[in-house]
Amino acid sequence: MADYKQTLNMPDTPFPMRGDLPKREPGWVQQWQQKKLYEKIRAASAGRPKFILHDGPPYANGNIHIGHALNKILKDIIVRSKTLAGFDAPYVPGWDCHGLPIEHKIEVTHGKNLPADKVRELSRAYAAEQVEGQKKDFVRLGVLGDWEHPYRTMDFGNEAGEIRALATMVKNGWVFKGLKPVNWCFDCGSALAEAEVEYEDKKSDAIDVAFACAQPEQLAVAFQLDSLPKPAYVVIWTTTPWTIPANQALNIHPEFDYALVDVGDKLLVLAAELVESCLKRYDLQGEVIATAKGARLASIEFKHPFYDRVSPVYLAEYVGLDAGTGIVHCAPAYGAEDFQVWRANGRGFDEILNPVQGHGVYVPSLEFFGGQFIWKANPNIVEKLREVGALLKHETITHSYMHCWRHKTPIIYRATAQWFVGMDHKPDGTTSLRERALAAIEETAFFPAWGKPRLAAMIANRPDWCISRQRNWGVPIPFFLHKETGELHPRTVELMEEVAQRVEQSGIEAWFSLDAAELLGAEAEQYVKINDTLDVWFDSGTTHVHVMRGSHAKDHAFPADLYLEGSDQHRGWFHSSLLTGCTIDGRAPYKALLTHGFVVDGQGRKMSKSLGNTVVPQEVSDKLGAEILRLWAASTDYSGEVSISKEILDRVVEVYRRVRNTLRFLLANTADFNIETDALPAEQWFEIDRYALALTRQLSESAEADYAKYEFHRVVQALQLFCSDDLGSFYLDILKDRLYTSGAKSVARRSAQTALWHITQTLVRLMAPILSFTAEEAWAVMSGKPDDSVMLHSFHTLPQLSVDEALIARWKIIREVRAETMKVIEALRTEGKVGASLQAEVTVAASGDKFAALNALGDDLRFVFITSAASVTQVASEAEEAIIATPSSYQKCGRCWHYRADLGRNPAHPELCGRCDDNLHGAGEVRSRA
Repeated sequence: MADYKQTLNMPDTPFPMRGDLPKREPGWVQQWQQKKLYEKIRAASAGRPKFILHDGPPYANGNIHIGHALNKILKDIIVRSKTLAGFDAPYVPGWDCHGLPIEHKIEVTHGKNLPADKVRELSRAYAAEQVEGQKKDFVRLGVLGDWEHPYRTMDFGNEAGEIRALATMVKNGWVFKGLKPVNWCFDCGSALAEAEVEYEDKKSDAIDVAFACAQPEQLAVAFQLDSLPKPAYVVIWTTTPWTIPANQALNIHPEFDYALVDVGDKLLVLAAELVESCLKRYDLQGEVIATAKGARLASIEFKHPFYDRVSPVYLAEYVGLDAGTGIVHCAPAYGAEDFQVWRANGRGFDEILNPVQGHGVYVPSLEFFGGQFIWKANPNIVEKLREVGALLKHETITHSYMHCWRHKTPIIYRATAQWFVGMDHKPDGTTSLRERALAAIEETAFFPAWGKPRLAAMIANRPDWCISRQRNWGVPIPFFLHKETGELHPRTVELMEEVAQRVEQSGIEAWFSLDAAELLGAEAEQYVKINDTLDVWFDSGTTHVHVMRGSHAKDHAFPADLYLEGSDQHRGWFHSSLLTGCTIDGRAPYKALLTHGFVVDGQGRKMSKSLGNTVVPQEVSDKLGAEILRLWAASTDYSGEVSISKEILDRVVEVYRRVRNTLRFLLANTADFNIETDALPAEQWFEIDRYALALTRQLSESAEADYAKYEFHRVVQALQLFCSDDLGSFYLDILKDRLYTSGAKSVARRSAQTALWHITQTLVRLMAPILSFTAEEAWAVMSGKPDDSVMLHSFHTLPQLSVDEALIARWKIIREVRAETMKVIEALRTEGKVGASLQAEVTVAASGDKFAALNALGDDLRFVFITSAASVTQVASEAEEAIIATPSSYQKCGRCWHYRADLGRNPAHPELCGRCDDNLHGAGEVRSRA
């Protein structure tokens, strides 16, 4: 038998079957940098409508983790998809460089008690080193951006811009100094932002404490009694015995019923609803002798258990009945609600007792407990209460308690003199910051939608923003305070600009080394230069000022179209940016917010070294390729938790292989096709080719729409389905015969190639935002131009073919019958009666639309079924329909492998069927449908 392989149009492409991604990706990244691909994209995009995704800065500390990888890949997918959609979409990466974690790292590495200027010097160097390390890993992920010119919050211009942003807020009246309880960490020695607090279980002493009544006559009147028959006590319950020395009041709900309970030797005041549970806890028997609304107890004074002072009753609606006694002991220095109730009753800042120092030790002058660390003082305070007869119950409980997210140690609320941005101030007399922010949220688009109520609830309930910290490595709050009055210098805003100019030249060090006399002259003697620094959330929260309209103004437009971060940023960067935007510009600095969930393992557990379930992005890139991480990130619905594991990545690899194999087939079968010279006009296309293009159009339209909605997992699903079902299992499977056996330049083959060219163009551009490495690899084969890139183009515009709904409906029917036919043939194969489907001949009995669709294909029906013969007969009803497959009785053609009756029609070529003889020696076969 002759070898006819040389007569076939065998596919050929330099695009390999194996991606070999881990080895080849670094080279591609290097090529992109050498070709200055990002700069070329900027030039090609000039003049287009802008789309600005403003980068939320990761913190410059430590190696990137899988959450970082997810975040940056999602951003890159958006920037790339917007570029391909016809926008000018620059991407300027940034880093958050100041703050306590870096300063803490310096202390751990170099020791504490370093000079402040040395801490700043070492912190700046460390942050710069961390930025470079993280940058390398982000670039390795295939993220395109202006990596040579990122923004860093520690760059002098950004530090100066931040001071100017603060100056604007001061000028507009949003900043004030106050004494308020703030989250305070003893290990940090500083106030903490809300986002720096986490909750962990803690063992605490839970105590019930009796406060003796100092005004029994008034208490009798409140309970409508002539007098009290025995001594009376209010009972409080607390899990913080260390706050008892700072007790200054007792808080009671005005609407609750309170009972006066006779327990034998004394009377106890308890919430009526909790009497039974309390007496059981105290192991006491008692009788309620009177009740009264909480409002009737207002202002009655009780004695502190062991200090010579009284605690008046204040009314407070925050008091609950879920635990305790229904009466809350009030230490205004150590509780947010306590502080608010204290101020609401006209009590002053200077009256607040604040015996706990910044390192957690009581002031030496505190009677009984001076010099003791508060956690160690707890048992001593409990013992003191027992000694004076005020302790009704003591037990140890485990409960959720505030901890520092860095040190993992318990923190407290502590009243300190800090600088605040007022949430409910109305500097212009019209709207408060809270009202502005809530209004701005209404104007913002959220992806997913649940982000809106989440952020709104946080804004609605948050306290004033404490923006000051007592640290070294941070942007200074450049204020001069009058030594006697404590007031800001009257030229504060003007002075801040002078400081900003100096910082612009030499960094934040310019403030800390500044002699006040340089700016104030003779006035310097009357003022104190403060050394507080700004909350690090202020750094990132004002990037819309010092980056978008400052250091990188040419790459941005205000407001940004999108901010994208993890769900924790509703109380972090999204939050601080919203507040600064509303104080400076009266609006949010973004039009939309996109939130992704946290990365968890395959069982939904948080990543933890102790569990051994961490997935390191660098290791995945080295083993499987960054392309697999990109496909994983895009495949997952990021609106919830995002799962990753070896098994999940293995499944992603399989998806990638399917797409890559499809791409290789397309490239191989269009290798000898030139769209300029070989394309057929639409009216000459085969019907199945027009149908394939209709499917491609549906894919293109849906994928582009999903990109616009940031629903990348839907794009991946559509690409995967298109490659496996529409192409692999259907169109390409049918097409092989025509591509391989028809004349190289025949209408049959050129029709298929024209369709394949458009499909390939569409597919590569649609996958480019996600599979960036593979798309560029394929594009290099397609274009043949070494300096070209898929990112220098737009999503493919498909030719307008007259594809009506009837054609799509007809081929839908054909595909359904084909699927059933393949099942019948598979049964034959299982029985050993045929090998390949070409050994079979099929007859379909069909009715109605099904008959019409199949009959319209004529002899081309056999190519659709991939059988050597196929026919259709009409029956009257669906009940009579059937598919019959039988083994062919003819011999196999040596070239196309079809089993045909006309084998050997040409005596000179006895191994060829009639159509192969026509294709090789005649005018070529005639077919028009498939």
